[in-house]
Amino acid sequence: MSKFRALLAPVAMLGALAAVPASADTVIVTADRMVDVLSGKTIDNPAVTIVDGRITGVADARTIKFGGDVRHIDLAGKTILPGLIDMHVHLTSLAEIGGYRGLQYTDSFWSAVGVANAKKTLEAGFTSVRNVGSADFQDVGLREAIDGGWAVGPRITTATYAIGATGGHCDDNSLPPSLDKQAPSVVNSPSEARAKVRWLHKYGAQVIKICATGGVFSLGDSVGGQQLSLEEMKAIADEAHMLHLKVAAHAHGDEGIRAAILAGIDTIEHCSLASDETIKLAVQHGTWFDMDIYNDDYILATGTANGTEQESLDKEKIIGLKQRQTFQRAVRAGVHMIFGTDAGVYPHGDNGRQFAKMVEWGMTPLQAIRAATSDAAVALGKTEDVGAIAVGRHGDIVAVDGDPLRDVRVLEKVTAVVKGGVQVK
Repeated sequence: MSKFRALLAPVAMLGALAAVPASADTVIVTADRMVDVLSGKTIDNPAVTIVDGRITGVADARTIKFGGDVRHIDLAGKTILPGLIDMHVHLTSLAEIGGYRGLQYTDSFWSAVGVANAKKTLEAGFTSVRNVGSADFQDVGLREAIDGGWAVGPRITTATYAIGATGGHCDDNSLPPSLDKQAPSVVNSPSEARAKVRWLHKYGAQVIKICATGGVFSLGDSVGGQQLSLEEMKAIADEAHMLHLKVAAHAHGDEGIRAAILAGIDTIEHCSLASDETIKLAVQHGTWFDMDIYNDDYILATGTANGTEQESLDKEKIIGLKQRQTFQRAVRAGVHMIFGTDAGVYPHGDNGRQFAKMVEWGMTPLQAIRAATSDAAVALGKTEDVGAIAVGRHGDIVAVDGDPLRDVRVLEKVTAVVKGGVQVK
């Protein structure tokens, strides 16, 4: 048993509860079936008790007596699962507005659309997300608004700005020298990298995001070319880990992926061109791969219609299929995989479409579901809070029609969402 799977050892889930203590904030969720992601089994007639937003028990609904101030959320005919987790989103971005078209909108526009995108994401069943890159600390403000009850959305782990090199994927490369604009998160040495981690943490970063290689939607760079040195990546990882923060690295090219693994980066995003040797290295180091293998369909289908530059479209044509083949090889090799979609590159709310792609390219339905629940919680460092319907965790639950262990596509249309014991859909 791997050290990751050991962390997921099931809590005692079922117990006979003849009566539930009444409380103003006591909720019982019942359904026909529950997928216990920790054991991999389906449980019939579950009754999940949530007190003050946290799960206090999972029992057989036939033993429960309802009464007092207990609220009952009856999901008859449904299958329930833990609230889903998307480990790679950009809530303050829109796939529908790409390239230079984005310059037509004022800066605060993106904060406003973030509110709408957060609601769409939650209603799609994703009760937690990791927002890995946002300008002007917009994701921090969105998180604060949601946590304060001023907006509706998922639990957000915020990265704020992504750290990158001058002229790299996380710099601003769309303007001529006369209008030169450098991204606030650009670094050019290990010492600058350490200082940038501290600055981002100061203003709300809960995870650090770096751009280790070029990207599809950055202009003028090679999609696979390494852009941060091993020394810079290691400085970032060391500083972040000292602050108890995890680090995610955008990396398409093999050299950049390898360097990120050796530097101690926790999760590698995209991983498009990883070689077999680098995949083996990821297994050895226990590094998580977070591969957005659905959005290629959307990018190629829409082409330049949304403002995407032809240069970016050409890059996507180069790596799209290769990324899916890499995903298949990584799954076979036993790399620890998590669910991340890069929502914002395709429309928010369609996150669940990636499950079918993950199964098509080598995962079992249970593996794909765990990638978005229990395994994602491990990668986040939040196994006490999210990722399973288990005692002590947040009362985050989604419901679907049918059996997702047989047909994972049912997760594309979530019929009910409960966040912290409150039904939001």
